Amino acid sequence: MAKKNKKQGIGLDEKLSKSEAFIEKHLKQIGVVLGVICVVVIGIYLWNNHKSKLEQEAAGEISKSQQAFAQAQFKQALEGDGSTKGLLAVIKEYSGTKTANLAKAYAGLCYYNLDQYDDAINMLKDYDVQKDAVISPAILEALGNCYVEKGDVEKGIEQILKAAKLANNDTASPIFLLHAGELYESLGKTDKALEIYKEIKEKYYRSSLFADIDKYIERASK
Repeated sequence: MAKKNKKQGIGLDEKLSKSEAFIEKHLKQIGVVLGVICVVVIGIYLWNNHKSKLEQEAAGEISKSQQAFAQAQFKQALEGDGSTKGLLAVIKEYSGTKTANLAKAYAGLCYYNLDQYDDAINMLKDYDVQKDAVISPAILEALGNCYVEKGDVEKGIEQILKAAKLANNDTASPIFLLHAGELYESLGKTDKALEIYKEIKEKYYRSSLFADIDKYIERASK
């Protein structure tokens, strides 16, 4: 046993010696690699720190546009009022931040309320959908409404159904589904509408819509 351990020890010493020799021979190259790694790590840290500052600045700017939006001053929210940046400026100047992404959502809704549906679609499509149950589903639903306003009801329904799936809750999902069902009825596709109404009844019995869903089922069944 001792002999075996001795052999293992010698093997380890030899490996260490070879490693030391390798390090001495390639010391310069290793130093360069370590230097590059350090630069990359420091660069990432500085970028994240810089990005955090950008987020803070962007958040301060978008708050003024949010106030204008809440007051239905959609053009001002988009373009600013001369003394403040509008949503379009926030999107451009703070590109890559979460706030700029949120600004795209607000800008799309502004264009929608101004009946500028092509601009609304472009902005809402550019919004980076997140895995949240409130904002992103609302944006998808708004995008669907834009397509409906332009006469592409099928494409609108597709987005609204995506919104319902993403929301995945008893509050928003049945509302979006009901909307999609009514749109299918407007196209004369009562069979698809009926499927959606039945889905609401089966899955969302806690929803406030549940009490009236039988009326929709009865209507689509005729």
